[in-house]
Amino acid sequence: MKEAIRNFGRENGADVVGFAAIEDYHSPRTPDPATLLPGVRSMVVLGYRELDGGLESENVRIRMMSRLAMMNLGTRNNYLLAKFIEDRFGAKAASIAPSYPLNMAAPAMGVVADLSLRHAAVAAGLGVFGRHNLVIHPRYGTRIIFTACLTDLALDSDPPIRDELCNQCNLCVEACPAKALDEEGKTDPMKCLRVSQPNGIGGAIAYAKKLIGAAPEIQKEQIVNPRFLELYQASFIGFEYHCFKCETVCPAGR
Repeated sequence: MKEAIRNFGRENGADVVGFAAIEDYHSPRTPDPATLLPGVRSMVVLGYRELDGGLESENVRIRMMSRLAMMNLGTRNNYLLAKFIEDRFGAKAASIAPSYPLNMAAPAMGVVADLSLRHAAVAAGLGVFGRHNLVIHPRYGTRIIFTACLTDLALDSDPPIRDELCNQCNLCVEACPAKALDEEGKTDPMKCLRVSQPNGIGGAIAYAKKLIGAAPEIQKEQIVNPRFLELYQASFIGFEYHCFKCETVCPAGR
């Protein structure tokens, strides 16, 4: 059963596929998975490697395109995998969003997901946490993102990785322009988002404040300003990631 699911995931573009029994998933901040899928017994976690050329490009649109394409692929494949599990095994399956939509209500406020894909990946034997609080895979290092499906199938966890894959070089901490990693074991989400997503809600609110109450001639100038057009573009593209420093400097898997 596990191999059929693993093969299906790989055939649809995942680079790695792992399994975790629900009792092996431990995340301190996210909801109980049973609130997402009643009767859940396990999860399937898929990993997609980042494109080196995309991550290392000096062009922000190239970097962003690689991430958006991975998110689109992961979203599509999550649905296909959940459908495969239901059709093939007569079980229930639910797809977990790789990013948005997010719970914007307090206390989550868009920074706590319904399921921690990082903790899911560790539980499924796909990596260990590094100093940057990202998951390090033995082959792909930090340059990998994860998606997951929940199911009421009883699937045993894959063996956990015991090796210490982070050498504590602190390059990620030193390279972070937001200083979001200064406190070990914690990523400051607000600091990170201000730099990694400049066209997010914070940027939109700041720009709107410039328009509200401004003189008509100033408003005309502002709505043809490239900054306004970037925010407009982001409004229908979705979350735009501009910073990948913690990934690109990490030597793991290189």
